Amino acid sequence: MSVKKRAVIISLLVSLMLMLAKFLAYFITGSNAILTDAAESIVNIIASSFAFYSIYLSTQPKDENHPYGHGKVEFFSAFVEGVLILIAGVIIILKSSYNLIYPSKVSELLVGTLIIGVTGLINMIVGLYLLNVGKNEHSVTLQADGRHLLTDTYTSFGIVIGLILIQLTNIIWLDSLISIIVGFYIIYTGYKLTRKSVGGLMDESDLTLVEEVVDILQKNRHIPWIDVHNLRTQQYGPEFHIDCHVTLPYYFDLNKVHKEISQIDELVNSGFRKSELFIHADPCLPKCCNYCKMIDCPVRFEPFKAEIVWTSELVIKNQKHFANDLF
Repeated sequence: MSVKKRAVIISLLVSLMLMLAKFLAYFITGSNAILTDAAESIVNIIASSFAFYSIYLSTQPKDENHPYGHGKVEFFSAFVEGVLILIAGVIIILKSSYNLIYPSKVSELLVGTLIIGVTGLINMIVGLYLLNVGKNEHSVTLQADGRHLLTDTYTSFGIVIGLILIQLTNIIWLDSLISIIVGFYIIYTGYKLTRKSVGGLMDESDLTLVEEVVDILQKNRHIPWIDVHNLRTQQYGPEFHIDCHVTLPYYFDLNKVHKEISQIDELVNSGFRKSELFIHADPCLPKCCNYCKMIDCPVRFEPFKAEIVWTSELVIKNQKHFANDLF
């Protein structure tokens, strides 16, 4: 069993046990705040179940119908989880608003407080574990699941503080007020998760990944690599696809061009992550001479002035960079 599958199964089993514990706490106390936490646990179970299927699908090899693999399903999984969180937040606010006007009796809050406190601590441990595995395995699904559990942790600890205040002050309507506040926080978390997943589905560029690639190229650049531009990154599950244009001396033959491009491919894959590169080779132009460091160039038109430092802002532009425009 893969590391990702093991992690999501652990998440699913833990969520199931914690949900039962939270509903037990609700039936003991009758607290709306505890019901809020229990309802979110249902979302955890649904999300973990869908995450398991998406991870299974994302690990399937490429085929004729999916030449880029099945990794995009992880963004869809994160989107579904975000929508479920949003729905849970809205339901929580509606029910708690009703009970704020028509408060219900609560009891045995000390027992409920202890149960919610313990479940929150367990969620924090599992959430951090999922985040760690998700980052190591480059899994959007596991990271989304981990952040969701950490959100559940924060809400649980907030509810614990609220329950303690209720016991100290005996102000019953605080129970519904706390539940409403937690509901809005849950909606905010669901929005952020949904926004990120939609960005992934729409192939939104990840500037952090671009910066990592540019940093590797800049620190290890070869003299024939005159310029890099139109650099883009896409993520498909655990795999990354990178394409860019590289300007090389126009008099290089095909074998020499292939060698230089292969070196870029090896460099990025050795210092970055598992990536598939599509590199378009551009011939140099006379205007490139003043930032080209090919000392023995037989066709130089202008003297070398200065090197253009590659940055993420420069390389994402779909045009060659001429020194006259930058110096």
